[in-house]
Amino acid sequence: MLKFLKQVSDYTKEAVQAAKYIGQGLSVTFDHMQRRPVTVQYPYEKLIPSERFRGRIHYEFDKCIACEVCVRVCPINLPVVDWEFNKETKKKELRHYSIDFGVCIFCGNCVEYCPTNCLSMTEEYELAAYDRHELNYDNVALGRLPYKVTNDPMVTPLREFAYLPKGVVEPHGLPSGSQRAGQRPDEIAATLKKSSATPTEEAK
Repeated sequence: MLKFLKQVSDYTKEAVQAAKYIGQGLSVTFDHMQRRPVTVQYPYEKLIPSERFRGRIHYEFDKCIACEVCVRVCPINLPVVDWEFNKETKKKELRHYSIDFGVCIFCGNCVEYCPTNCLSMTEEYELAAYDRHELNYDNVALGRLPYKVTNDPMVTPLREFAYLPKGVVEPHGLPSGSQRAGQRPDEIAATLKKSSATPTEEAK
């Protein structure tokens, strides 16, 4: 009899646990039904990259001193710096510079450590090519500045969907400064600070 009751008890516990997991799964599903869309009608619509987006690297040939710091800090020694030592001026003369974006991991170390700031990250992320060798950019290709999404009349630039207000699914025509759904990080931090301070005050 006790064995039977134990089996019933275990079965009930497992059924309750299963119902709990199903409820959790359904709550995630219903939560996503209220969320913002994640579809962009590319290439007619494009998202505006964030301020610190790590896109294709821009290179300024005139600023480069061929110090090869970018090569040393690169995790895969990717940049190719071809230089020649001028015995008269006793300085390096840069002849060629290239980066293969088919291998680059866009870590930004080369940009971070460049002593002359001849390297910088751009907003360009459309680097698709039919041939991988086309991704090997020389100093001429690296010197080309990308065309901004906001300046392209054929494209509708979209701000990040995360900044759409709650319940808004259409990103066009939103006023500037529209707040995204949910709390901002500073609001969450203030809430956590307040909740952590409350038990201490009660203890006093």
